[in-house]
Amino acid sequence: MHRRAAVVPLLCALILLLGGSSASGQAAPLSGFDDYAHTALREWNVPGLAVSVVKDGKVVLSKGYGVREVGKSAPVDAHTLFSIGSISKSFTALALGMLVEEGKLAWDDPVSQYLPYLQLHDPYVTRELTVRDLLTHRSGLPDVSGGILWYGSDYSREEVLKRLRYIKPASSFRSTYAYQNVTYMAAGEVVRAVSGKSWDDFIRERIFTPLGMKESNSLYRDLKKAKNLALPHVRIDGKPVAIAYRDSDALGPAGSILSSAQDMSRYMHLLLAGGTLEGKKLYGEKVARELFTPQMSLPIPPSTRPEFKPVDPRFRAYGLGWFLRDYRGRKLVSHTGGMDGMTAVVMLVPEENLGITVLAHQDGGIFNGVALRILDAWLGAPETDWARVLLKYRAEGEQQAKDAEATLVAARVQGTKPSLELGRYAGNYRDRMYGDLSIAQEDGRLVLRFSHSPSFTADLEHWQYDTFRLHWRDPMNFPKGFLTFALDARGKLKGFAFDQPKLLDVNFDELSVERVPETR
Repeated sequence: MHRRAAVVPLLCALILLLGGSSASGQAAPLSGFDDYAHTALREWNVPGLAVSVVKDGKVVLSKGYGVREVGKSAPVDAHTLFSIGSISKSFTALALGMLVEEGKLAWDDPVSQYLPYLQLHDPYVTRELTVRDLLTHRSGLPDVSGGILWYGSDYSREEVLKRLRYIKPASSFRSTYAYQNVTYMAAGEVVRAVSGKSWDDFIRERIFTPLGMKESNSLYRDLKKAKNLALPHVRIDGKPVAIAYRDSDALGPAGSILSSAQDMSRYMHLLLAGGTLEGKKLYGEKVARELFTPQMSLPIPPSTRPEFKPVDPRFRAYGLGWFLRDYRGRKLVSHTGGMDGMTAVVMLVPEENLGITVLAHQDGGIFNGVALRILDAWLGAPETDWARVLLKYRAEGEQQAKDAEATLVAARVQGTKPSLELGRYAGNYRDRMYGDLSIAQEDGRLVLRFSHSPSFTADLEHWQYDTFRLHWRDPMNFPKGFLTFALDARGKLKGFAFDQPKLLDVNFDELSVERVPETR
């Protein structure tokens, strides 16, 4: 999840690079990289990262830096597992490509042929939606729709998809790019419908096993068995804090894979070789070409940072599971990934036969800086300390957030109180897309709970009038938002609305919460 892997503005172009160190002395473009990586870890205050670089069919770098958990000594190495987040989408597109090659479906088959239960808000879109549409972020849904349904919830993939019919479109069908996870979940369910195997089994049997990706997995139960595992970390008061992995099985085809630098080097070899590795052909030239062919054009926002001007793209597009753009005169094929406290990127330059992966276990831009350093080195570009450039921008962003919070606090209306006694706000609520929510009065304050998502539990602090501040209990350290109760003209409680910054790929604006009438 999430964090989503969209390479949008220029800053995200950096998200497409990576770093590492070779097994037997570093290749010339990587000279001095070990020192660079250790310095970046120290300055960013990130526990660890892993990198792999492949060039001309050889692994020139596969190595770990730092530790798997802050405060512990176990080191990150080439075999340490990290979440790769939305890079999982490329595996889903590849799985469908294999089935297309076998003649079991076509890219432009209607999705309703395989998933008759999937209905979107507009019946026309439901009828016309194709397999290709699922992979290209052009369904018309708002950006990262439906995150409230799968993030930390007990809903199955099928149940998540059944509830999408309640989400109103933000644009006309196929007119606008808007990044999605739920359409990739649907793509994974198409794999299941066509192959008779779950997406997880198909990926393991048809990609992981033949490639020798022995360390990679996609299921929470397998993650818990791993011995060489990097823990996610979040920044709290400027320091990294380890948190537990969250069960992301429902997200599956959109972002649940964990892998290592070593395994990702084999995946990059396969992609750069057009579907064949060590004599094993997994897919052919036609599928390879389709994956990297522009399917949906993307806007090109102008750079606002002078450091990024030299790498401004002249084209940007989305292929099938991959972002496409030019970088210093070459075609760059890439995807980023982000989950709770984890970030990753894969970058491929086919004409240079070059592939780079960076895996890190803290939100933030270190993986971008490290990746850019390696990319520029291999392309012979002028040296730029991208890690420090991005660290400066993180500091600016954090200061802006502090200033915004101070402005918010200063604008708070003092001396108000809720319209009702606290106990009268307690009760059952419902959103027709998500389902049931509740508010209880506990120890003199109100507590919000989502019936299918324990992660979304918040203590309510009275702010002003009928507005309360949300203090989320989840260790992910969600940003604080607001909840405002609505009363009708008779003073009867109608429901409440959220004013909440996005939590990763969760948009609370999708919810329309109403009070459930009490039964007598």
